[in-house]
Amino acid sequence: MKTDIDRKLRDFVGAKTAKTFTEVLGIETVGELLRYYPRRYLKKGELTPFDELEVGDQATVSGRVKRVTVRSLDSKLEIKPEDVNKYRRHKTITKVVVSDGRNDLELAFFNQPWLTNKLTVGTAALFWGEVTMFRDIMQLKGPGTEILDEEDLSEAEIERRAKPFRPLYPATAKLPTATIERSIKIVLDNLDDVEDPLPELILGQEKLIGLREALQKVHLPDTEQDWLAAQKRFRFEEALVMQTILAQRRAVTDALKAIPRARTGGGLLDDFDARLPFKLTAGQTEVGDEIFADIARPHPMHRLLQGEVGSGKTIVALRAMLAVVDAGGQAALLAPTEVLATQHHKTLTKMLGELAEAGMLGGADRATRVGLLTGSLNAAARRTAMLDAASGAAGIVVGTHALLEDKVQFADLGLVVVDEQHRFGVEQRAALSQKSGENTPHVLVMTATPIPRTVAMTVFGDLSVSTLTELPAGRSPIMSSVVPAKDKPAWLVRAWERVREEVAKGHQAYVVCPRIGDEVKNAADEEGEFATAADQADAKGKPPPAKSVLETAELLAQPLAGLRLEILHGRLPADEKDSVMTRFAAGEIDVLVATTVIEVGVDVPNASTMVVMDADRFGISQLHQLRGRVGRGKVQGLCLLVTDSWDASSARARLDAVAATTDGFELSRIDLETRREGDVLGVAQSGKRSSLKLLSVLRDEEIIVSARHVANSIVSVDPELTTYPSLRSYLDSVLASEATDYLEKT
Repeated sequence: MKTDIDRKLRDFVGAKTAKTFTEVLGIETVGELLRYYPRRYLKKGELTPFDELEVGDQATVSGRVKRVTVRSLDSKLEIKPEDVNKYRRHKTITKVVVSDGRNDLELAFFNQPWLTNKLTVGTAALFWGEVTMFRDIMQLKGPGTEILDEEDLSEAEIERRAKPFRPLYPATAKLPTATIERSIKIVLDNLDDVEDPLPELILGQEKLIGLREALQKVHLPDTEQDWLAAQKRFRFEEALVMQTILAQRRAVTDALKAIPRARTGGGLLDDFDARLPFKLTAGQTEVGDEIFADIARPHPMHRLLQGEVGSGKTIVALRAMLAVVDAGGQAALLAPTEVLATQHHKTLTKMLGELAEAGMLGGADRATRVGLLTGSLNAAARRTAMLDAASGAAGIVVGTHALLEDKVQFADLGLVVVDEQHRFGVEQRAALSQKSGENTPHVLVMTATPIPRTVAMTVFGDLSVSTLTELPAGRSPIMSSVVPAKDKPAWLVRAWERVREEVAKGHQAYVVCPRIGDEVKNAADEEGEFATAADQADAKGKPPPAKSVLETAELLAQPLAGLRLEILHGRLPADEKDSVMTRFAAGEIDVLVATTVIEVGVDVPNASTMVVMDADRFGISQLHQLRGRVGRGKVQGLCLLVTDSWDASSARARLDAVAATTDGFELSRIDLETRREGDVLGVAQSGKRSSLKLLSVLRDEEIIVSARHVANSIVSVDPELTTYPSLRSYLDSVLASEATDYLEKT
C-alpha cells in the first residue's frame, strides 16, 4: 500500500489499535508513531539452533517449555505450583527445561517463582543469555525471556523478534512494547518513500543518513551502528528545527526598527560612573560595552544578561538605562513581584543618589526620577507615577505587571529590562514593548539563575547572551553545611546557637521556610507561594507538612529568645512588607523568618547567616539563589541547609551538591542533569510532551553548535526557506503543534 507519513494511523493498524494509541500516547498519525522512538535496546545474542550452542556464546534460542520446577534455596524442598505466591520474598530457584523438538536446554531463574505462572508447559518463548555448563548440563546464564503468541510463531516473525538488538518502547499495560513494535513494523512495511526535511546537501555535510533509512534503523536495527546512526540523524534534525525557528525569529527582530540610543558623553552615565565608590569589574565593563553597541543600532537589542549570584547584573542594567535616558529615552524595569520591584526601586534610587532627584531640593543639575508602579499603590501615588511615566519626568520606571496595563503610557520608551525572565510570558513582554509606538524598544533580559551554554543556545537562542562570571571585590565567601535534623538533632540545636553567635557579633540572619502557614489549599498569592501537595499531607503515610514561617517563628521563641525576630511573606500588606524590609536593612531586626520572597534582589550586606528549613523541598538553583542573600558584605557568609532526608536519598545528594560548591554554573548543570528535558525547556509546565525526544541540550553540545551554524547560514540567505520546501513544511508542522511552547517562554 502506498502511504503518506501524514495519514491517519488507523489506515494501517486498524481502528481499534489506532484508538488505543490515541488514548494512551496521543498518537494519531503515521509520522507521530514513527517518531515515537525506542527508549533503549535490548542486546541479545544471535538466534542459534540448540545443537549449535557453544559455551561462552551470547545466544538466543526459540523453544517450548517442557518442564518447570521451583525449589526453596533454604529448605531445598520443591514448591508446589499453587504455593509459589507464598515464596515471592524467599530465596528460590526456578528451573525451566525448554525443547526445540530434538534437544533440551535448562534455564535457571533465581528468586522469580512467579515465572511458573507465565512459563507453563507448552508455552512458546524466546530465551537469551550466556551459554554455560553446570554439572554437564548446558544452561543459559541469567536468562531473559519473551513469550510468543501462537500467531508469532512464523519463521520470519521469530527471526525478527530474535534480532540481536531489540527496541524497547516507553509502554503501558494497555499498550505494551510488543504492540508498539508490531504496529511500527506494519507501518514501515507499507510505507512508501517519505519526504526528508533535511536537504541532501546538509545530509552530506553532516554525514547523516536519510529519513527513510533512519526510520528503519532506529526501529528495526540489525547492528548497534544502525541505531546509533539513526539517533545521530534525529538528534541533528531536532536541533536544526529548533535553531532554524530561533534564527528566523532573530531575522524578524533584526528587521524591526528601533531608535538608536548611542551613548553620549557628559550625561547621567558619566556622572554616575564618576561617583561610583568602587571600580567596575572587567566583566561588567565588557558586557556594558556590548549593550552600548547594541542600543546604538537602528534595530532592537534582544540580549540576555546572566551571571553568578552577586556578580553585579543590576549595576550593568542601570548603566544601560542611564545611557538610554541620556539619549532622550526612558527605561522600564519589569520585576515579577512587588517585593522585588520595591527592592529594585530602592536599590536604584540609592545607587543614583542626587542623580535620581530631578526637580527636588538637593537634586543634581543633571538628574532624572526613578518611578515605582505596583498594584498596591494608593490612588495618589499611582496617579503621580503614571504622570511621571507619561510626561517623561521619570527616566526610569520600575514596576510589576501593573506596568502592562493599557492606562500606563510612556513618553519615549527606549529600553525594557526584564528581571527574572522566566516569570514572564512572551505576551507580557510584547505588551510592554508596544508602549513605544512604531519603534520597538531595546530589550535586556536578566536571569539570576546561571545557565549552561547549550541551554542558553537552546532556550534563549533568539537572544544574544552576555555572562558575568567574576564577583566584585570585597564579596565574602560563603560556607555551606547540611544539617540532618532528624538523624542528628543536636546539629539543629547548634545551628540556632550559631545564629545567636552571629547576632552577638552585630550581624543578622535569615530563616527561610517553604510555606507561609496559613495557606488556603491549592491557592497561591501574587508572590507564587503555594500550598503544595507536600504541605497538604495527612496521616495516611504521606510526607509531613513543610515547615512554615508562622510555626517556625513560634518555635524559635525559645532558642532565639531575646533576639528581635520578625516574619516576611507575600501575603502581608504591601506597606507592612516594605516596613519589615526597611527595618531589616537598617539593622533593627536580628532574624527575619521568611518565604522565598527574599530569593533575589534583596541586598543587606550585614546579613551573614541563612538557615533554610526543609531545604530538600527546594531546587538546586533556588537554594543557590537563596544562599546569595548572605555574604554580601565583608563578613564571611554561612548557609545551613536543614533537612530530614536520609543520607542515601536523592534529595540529600542534591543538598550535598549545593554545600560542596558555590559555582552557580556547575550547580545549574547538576540540577538540569537530574531533571527531565521537558522541564529544562519549560514544556512540562504546559502538561504536554517535549518536542525533544532524542536530543539532550546538556549532552549534545557539538550537535547543537553545528545545527546552529547550519540554521544561520540557511536563514541568512533564505529567511522564508523558499528553496527548502521540505524543511519549511516540517517546521510549519512543528510550529502548529505544542513543540514551540518552550520557545514562547523566551
